[in-house]
Amino acid sequence: MSGNTFGRLFRLTTYGESHGPALGGVVDGCPAGIALSEELLQKELDRRRPGGGTAGTTRKEPDAVRLLSGVFEGATTGTPIGFQIENTNQRSGDYGPLAAAWRPGHADMTYDAKYGVRDFRGGGRSSARETAARVAGGAIARALLAAQGISVRSCTLEIGGMPAPAFTPEDMAGAASRPYCAPCEAAVEPWEALVRTVRGEGDTLGGIVRGEVLGVPAGLGEPCFDKLDARLAYALMGVGAVKAVEVGEGFAAARLTGSQNNDPMLPGGRFASNHAGGILGGISSGQDIVLRVGVKPIASIAQEQQTIDVHDQPASVLIGGRHDLAAIPRIVPVLTAMTALVLADALLLQERMAVLPVPDGVDWF
Repeated sequence: MSGNTFGRLFRLTTYGESHGPALGGVVDGCPAGIALSEELLQKELDRRRPGGGTAGTTRKEPDAVRLLSGVFEGATTGTPIGFQIENTNQRSGDYGPLAAAWRPGHADMTYDAKYGVRDFRGGGRSSARETAARVAGGAIARALLAAQGISVRSCTLEIGGMPAPAFTPEDMAGAASRPYCAPCEAAVEPWEALVRTVRGEGDTLGGIVRGEVLGVPAGLGEPCFDKLDARLAYALMGVGAVKAVEVGEGFAAARLTGSQNNDPMLPGGRFASNHAGGILGGISSGQDIVLRVGVKPIASIAQEQQTIDVHDQPASVLIGGRHDLAAIPRIVPVLTAMTALVLADALLLQERMAVLPVPDGVDWF
């Protein structure tokens, strides 16, 4: 099965399924000397793990990560970093009735079309549980970025069409410690009430997440086909449940005039505004990178749904098991991780370009 490796110089390969023995991954290309520990990875995994919050699944997983290689005395060695996360709380029997029917909104039909076989226990490789390995890999990327003064942070802007009240950058800095990764305290109670109402109806919710990358130097990203914003969109759209990505003003830019959307430039590499979201011509401008990600409602709802079975006959399904009511807040650290992986890769590519010697006698033109 292809498509399991992300990155060019900083590369993450993940493995495992929702109901298999374990999930894990290998990060290759991380430089030596980066401070790294199981505790650092565990901190991020604890934000993603199931079993917490009003909107979360009742499945309880410790998501205890074990570093297998590539770290010695608290620092990376420059060799591949292997890690593993055991699955300990599966209930595969919940999925027996779904072996012969396709769940609406899930990848059941498309996996059958592509492979002719699928793991119906929780979706197998298409399960959101796979993202635990992405979060662990992203924590390694964040450690690399932190060594260069670059940080990634995220918050929830909206749940179920209900936006958060106005907030400040100082508010957003504390989002990781609030329920739903809310950007301010005032958002929590209304979202709690909405979640309780929708759970009582057996339905689910989507939302919008904001991501920011701070301390980014100018010059990251490649022209044309590997633009930094293109790589970010590719990475974020690769997360299950994500259906839209905006950079800077995004779709709102289409409704502005050029004079409104352009960011006036000031001496010292400064800008008067940041409608571009920190990226110009696919290359970082030195401003903060600003992203918004649209997340669809969880497809597993506690209502009977019409579908077809594997023989193309009409059927109905009532999905049992333990499921989140919303991907938010557990998807927020996943999106943060994927953003960090893109920036770590772009940073290493830029550093490699900066040290490449120009051979004597080469005519570049």
